Amino acid sequence: MNYFDVALTTDVATQTFAFIEVSETSHTLFITLNRADKKNAIHPHMVNEIAFALQYASNNSSVWTVVLQAKGDVFCAGADLKAFMGMVGDFTSSVPKPICEVLIGDLLQSFHKPLISRVEGDVYAGGFFFLAGATYVVATNSIQLGLPEVKRGLFPFQVMASLLKVMPERKVVDWCIRGYNLPVSEAQQFGLVTHICEKEGMDNTVQHLINELHENSPSAIRLGLEAYRKITNKEGEHNYLMQMLQKTAISKDGQEGMLAFREKRKPVWKGE
Repeated sequence: MNYFDVALTTDVATQTFAFIEVSETSHTLFITLNRADKKNAIHPHMVNEIAFALQYASNNSSVWTVVLQAKGDVFCAGADLKAFMGMVGDFTSSVPKPICEVLIGDLLQSFHKPLISRVEGDVYAGGFFFLAGATYVVATNSIQLGLPEVKRGLFPFQVMASLLKVMPERKVVDWCIRGYNLPVSEAQQFGLVTHICEKEGMDNTVQHLINELHENSPSAIRLGLEAYRKITNKEGEHNYLMQMLQKTAISKDGQEGMLAFREKRKPVWKGE
């Protein structure tokens, strides 16, 4: 898992991050999505910062566990389409450009240490990469979990691939093609969420899980997760699925869906 020159990722404390916050304590690295005003929507620059922090954690033997969390009422609303079109605005970040393109699905599937997603806000679309790619997902019982892409003429190709690794196939397909909000209790039943708690109990639940993990050998866990990823990952799948997303986005229905979403009206589908 080297998206950057290893020598550049030996320290995160001196880095300036524009879209995330990073802190480290007691063998745990905390990564906080910090775009609350944009519903923590992800874009290439933000993904690069997350990749940098995860590579630091991956290469640093003092980091045994990573907790991924977010500011604001929405944990992650998926992709920031304006930012993907180059409309990011000015920002200050010391994170270097990666050696190669970082796809969020591949990034999380190549991380070999326990990753806990602490979910206190709603999750939509591409935000599910952070749940499906985590080792554990601790969520509050009042959040919304939605896949609305088909209502906008698109399809969650890469998210589908990630969800299929933790949820039953028929449920994933149904969710993707109907685009509804999934109750948290069902998300736990089908394997996407591992722990449900009240918001007031989140700190205790996450810390208890960290304490349990840290009682065991971090080396054995890392090698075990590396083996798990090796036997379950399909090489090149996210590149293919990104191409399928681009193909869908330029279709007539894809264009109509996005236009209708911007104009806040019901789309008129052509099936083309």
